This record gives sequence, C-alpha cells and structure tokens, in this order.
Amino acid sequence: MPAPGADADAAALMRSLLFVPADGGRKLDKALGCGADAVIVDLEDSIAPDRKAQARASAAVFIREAAPASARPRLLVRVNGLATGLTDADLDAVVPARPDAIMLPKAEGGAALVHADAKLCAREAISGLPEGHIQIVAMAIETAAALFLAGTFANAGPRLAGLSWGPEDLAAELGAETNRTAEGSYAQPYGLARALCLAAAAAARVQAIETIFPDYRNDAGLRRDSEAARRDGFTGRLAIHPAQVPIINEVFTPSAAALGRAQAIIAAFAANPAAGVIGIDGVMYDRPHLARAQALVARTKKAAD
Repeated sequence: MPAPGADADAAALMRSLLFVPADGGRKLDKALGCGADAVIVDLEDSIAPDRKAQARASAAVFIREAAPASARPRLLVRVNGLATGLTDADLDAVVPARPDAIMLPKAEGGAALVHADAKLCAREAISGLPEGHIQIVAMAIETAAALFLAGTFANAGPRLAGLSWGPEDLAAELGAETNRTAEGSYAQPYGLARALCLAAAAAARVQAIETIFPDYRNDAGLRRDSEAARRDGFTGRLAIHPAQVPIINEVFTPSAAALGRAQAIIAAFAANPAAGVIGIDGVMYDRPHLARAQALVARTKKAAD
C-alpha cells in the first residue's frame, strides 16, 4: 500500500491492521513487509507500566525512520487511553515522528474524540504539522459506558478514520467468564457491542473495522469469522500476528465476481436512470442494491490506492 502523502486519499481502505508492541524490536521491521495495510505500534496493552517510557522512544524512532518510505503501510500508534493519564506523554513522544494516525483505546463516544483532537492540534502546531495531519481510529466499544455512547461519534470531528471494538476489555469490565458461546459465536452482550460498533461507523461514515481473532493458528476459523464480518458490513480487521494478514486481505478484497456483479448493476441503472428496479439475468435489483454496488466499487478503489 503506498505511503499516504499529502495528496493521497485520506480515507484509503485499511483491510488489515496489524498490532506490534512498540518495544518489539525486529518485529516492527518485519511488520513493514508482511503485507498489512496498516501497522499499529502499540503503547497500551502489550507494554508493561515500567517500560512505557522506553516504548515511547522506540515507537518514535520506528515511525520517524519508516514514515519517509515511498511504499509502506499506514503507520498508527495505539496510545494509552485518556483515563490513564498517560496519553499526553505518548503524544509528546510520537507526534513529532509524524504517524498517519493514532488508535484511541476506550474511546467513550464523540467527547473522547474531541478531547483527543484538542491534544493533537496543540502538538501538531508545536511539531510544524498541518492541523488534522494525524487521523484517529477509535476503539468505540471496550467499556460498558461506551455502549450507550456509540452513536455520538457522528459529526465529532474530521480526524475520525475508523471505528473498532474490543470484546476482551468489555468482558473484563462486565465480569464475564467468556465473550463467546460454546459454539463459537459471540454471547449476547458482545453481539450487541459489535452491532453498535458497525452502526456507529455507518452513522459517522467511517470504516468499520472488525476486532481481533485471538486464535492466530486457526486459519480456517479466521477465514470464517472474517467472512461473517464482511457479510455484515465490516471492511477490515485487526490482526495480532503477521500470519493472519494474507487471509484478512483476501477476505476483505472484493472478488472479481462480486466486483463484476456490482459494475453490472451500476451500468444497468446508468442506462435506465428513471428506473426504480432493473432486472439482470432474471434477478431483480432495486435502489438499495445500487447503493451497495456503488459502495463495493468505491471500497475496491480505496483498497488499491
């Protein structure tokens, strides 16, 4: 995926977003070549409290060295959440290195986005960056409170590039034994959280990003789970291991058959602009089908940018 320079499409689709610990050493360098559309340098969960300062310095060096490359994944930094008191130190360290975006964990609604935006504005000015250079991917639902605030991300600011969710953190807060049923599907509270994340992203007109699949050796399970996410409307997925990236990229890249069908629907409506319904090969398509076809073609273009 080309480096997102000043003239690049700011909304370029991220199919796969790979987490790597900020103190991961060679894992960071390897992540650049694994095919992920985005690399998330993690300062949060994977970093012990006594290693935060060292991890910030490592993250800044990595971003600064990787950012100028002519072809690279998008570079994100997952900072510590606003409630931890660590966000300012994280941003002080990494904003001058010019990441493409931060991932904001435990983002409880649009107010959290506005708060993070103010912090970024000040540091962009100090670092000589244009306002809005650094986007935000928000973990929209990782807490109980966030369930009631998911709809407030709409119109919360132009930095927002995507929304995802975290069933592990949510399960810990709810005191659950697990977030999955014996059959492998999400238990009811987490199915609700997932649906709210998807709806919140649609309302905010940003990318909906499915959460991690923790069993990184289970390729078949990852594929099934990712296909279900794509079916429901998610357009990308978080990854925790480079081996997951090829499967995620394949699943979230529209197939030639799907793209051809979408283009045929668009062409048929273009040839009959007054029609509310058109028929192709014995199948009827209406205006909602046209909207979905147009969205699929747009996603395909963004994936290639």
